[in-house]
Amino acid sequence: MKQFLCLVLCSLFVFTGCTKTSYFESTDQVEEQTETKDELVQQEDLESKSEIFVQVAGAVQHPDVYKLPQGSRVFAAIEAAGGLLESADDSDLNQASLLEDGQKIYIYTVEENKGRLDSEAEAEANDGLININTASIEEFKTLPGIGESKASQIVSYRDSKGSFSSIEDIKNVSGIGDGIFNQIKSLIKI
Repeated sequence: MKQFLCLVLCSLFVFTGCTKTSYFESTDQVEEQTETKDELVQQEDLESKSEIFVQVAGAVQHPDVYKLPQGSRVFAAIEAAGGLLESADDSDLNQASLLEDGQKIYIYTVEENKGRLDSEAEAEANDGLININTASIEEFKTLPGIGESKASQIVSYRDSKGSFSSIEDIKNVSGIGDGIFNQIKSLIKI
C-alpha cells in the first residue's frame, strides 16, 4: 500500500511538472520580481521628490500646470509656458526666485497691474488716517487739539522744511508737544 501511494505521488509530480528544482527556481523568480518592484517604487519616489508641479497663469503663451525639476526658478516656469505675452508686466516679478511644489505663478498684464496698484493705493488712502505730508488745513482741523491756528502752522512748517520723515516730526512744529501728539498719533500717517 505504501508503494502504491508513493507511486501515485511520484506520478502526480511528473504529470504536473512539479519538481523540487522548479519549486526553488520559481521561488527565486518571485523574490527577484519582488526586489525589482521595490526598486521601481523607490525610483518613482526619488523621481517624484526631484520634480515639482507649478501652475503658470495670466499673460503667458500657454497657461497650464507644468512639471519641472526640483530647484527650478520662476523664469523656467515662464519658459515652460511658452514665454510672456507682449501685454505682460513682469516689473514686480522676481524671476530668480525658487519654485515650490504646488505653487501658482500669475503674470499680470500692464493693464491688470495698473488696476491692482490703483486699488491698493485707494485702499491705503481710505484707511482713515491723515497723511501729514499731504493734508490740507481743513483735514488737520479734524484732529483733536488742532484748530485753525495749529493746522496753519503745520502746513507752513511742512512748506518751509519739506516733508515729514516720521509722524513724530510733527512735534517740531511750534505748539505741538507730547500732549497733542499723544492725542493724534493714532490718527496720522506719513
